[in-house]
Amino acid sequence: MASNDKPINGQHRSNSILDLPELPPGHNDKPRLARLRTAWKESWQEGGFLYQRWDELFQAGHADWHEIAAWIKTAGLLTGISLMVMMVDTADDIASTTLKGLSALPASTAGDGSGLWGTVDHPIRLFLADQAAHLSVAPAALYAFWQLTGLLALIGGFLRNSGARIAWGLFGCVTLAMVWSASPAGGRATATGLAALMWALASIFALRGLTLRPIVHNHPPQFQPQFNPALHIHATLPAPADDNGFGDEPDNVHPLQR
Repeated sequence: MASNDKPINGQHRSNSILDLPELPPGHNDKPRLARLRTAWKESWQEGGFLYQRWDELFQAGHADWHEIAAWIKTAGLLTGISLMVMMVDTADDIASTTLKGLSALPASTAGDGSGLWGTVDHPIRLFLADQAAHLSVAPAALYAFWQLTGLLALIGGFLRNSGARIAWGLFGCVTLAMVWSASPAGGRATATGLAALMWALASIFALRGLTLRPIVHNHPPQFQPQFNPALHIHATLPAPADDNGFGDEPDNVHPLQR
């Protein structure tokens, strides 16, 4: 067995488990860094890998879908799918939290129904409370959901969202039906008419910019036929007369003479 005894202060000592192993001399990393730096610079030069990828990214903003590089399409699709999954998951959490919060709302009083707003709001509260008695949901949750639907439809309609405007129309029709159903028989028409007027005033903001005038797009025809007028005259020429031996030969024909 080889001995690794080294002199210490002029004296030799035996091997020990506390002795540190001798490390090989360190390699010089400068050539490797120099090669990496050179490769990085060459990849950004014209014709290099990174130069071509950057050029493809620059051209993607002005090119057609079929002209975009495949790796850009793949990255875009994966990013879009990831964002959609995140949005759906977030929307599911928000919807679940909102519905749980609406279900946990305490019961609210129906109010005395005084004033213009009370004339419309009081029948709605009574209608929802009567329907909630047959459902497994609190009347306050139904009333809060009704208010939330109207608010979102109003904001979306103001932003000119077609789906929100459809929801706003359904919201108004359902509201008028609830007011008509739960209002007293003597003032049912007045309460419903007042609710219709309030809904019409709010529709000024929800349906802004909406017009019933048809939109006509005048586009020039893609195919423009070319007309080349020409005059064609079809004339029938008479057939030449047959030589029947009656002296109809022309004068410039003479017999052959020797």
